[in-house]
Amino acid sequence: MKAYYHLPGLFEFYELYKLFLPLFFEHREYFYENARIGSIYGAPGDCLWGGGRVGYGEAHPEDVAALMAKYDISSRLTFSNSLLREEHLGDLQCDRLCKLFEHNGKAHNGIVICSDLLLEHIRNKYPDFYFVSSTTKVITEFSEFEKELSRTDFRYVVPDFRLNKSLEKLDRLDPTLKDKVEFLCNECCSIACKDRKRCYENVSRKSLGELCEDHRCTSPSAGRGYRFSDAMNNSAFISREDIEDVYLPSGFSNFKIEGRSLGSAVVLEMLMYYMVKPEYQIKVREEIYLDSMLDLF
Repeated sequence: MKAYYHLPGLFEFYELYKLFLPLFFEHREYFYENARIGSIYGAPGDCLWGGGRVGYGEAHPEDVAALMAKYDISSRLTFSNSLLREEHLGDLQCDRLCKLFEHNGKAHNGIVICSDLLLEHIRNKYPDFYFVSSTTKVITEFSEFEKELSRTDFRYVVPDFRLNKSLEKLDRLDPTLKDKVEFLCNECCSIACKDRKRCYENVSRKSLGELCEDHRCTSPSAGRGYRFSDAMNNSAFISREDIEDVYLPSGFSNFKIEGRSLGSAVVLEMLMYYMVKPEYQIKVREEIYLDSMLDLF
């Protein structure tokens, strides 16, 4: 089975993907044979419908659309704001993004979404998008996760990372539902966190332009910020070996890599870990690090 990776930073890491994508498609020998790019997801900065992470994407949408169309990659607009109201549905910037990406290129493009209100609005106005149920819903009960999987609204459902290792229950899912599961592989948040939903809601308020204090994470390691090495020690972490030895043989093939709010150097290391053969990682690093147009640090 192929492993489909859903990559962060559609707008945030445009400059990185301008260099990474040619390597992926022109030097397949560098990459694991079964590694595929399922989509690239993200949102521009100051995106009203945005959620999950505070958006910093500054790339011009037309440039992003052209790059995705060139390589036939599915673009996902991350519209996972959980606090939208009727008056927010007429946002002109988000409407323009939908118009631009609905029929951009040959790939089928999607929307990562939390709000059912927004889902109905987009589906009625732009019917050719597919929808991804966002992990910002924080679905931690397996029975609720099964209900979400059963909804015909969604092509994929991203569960809360704390369900990643519910392997016995996951294995009992119908194969058609397994096809819809998209695991968040590299979350750094504490498995014991009780504030995750409030954290996402804080981001939603900021996206709406509301004045509010930053969410203060109570994790002992919060001051360190995100570190991939910390994520790898998380009990919910899905390693490359887990993907090969556990998830693919069990019928799961979709894996989401988080990192929209990080730096491009950290995201590159994640791409290397999951997608690039160890013996070729130095070649990929050289191709990207030595390009003077990419500001990695």
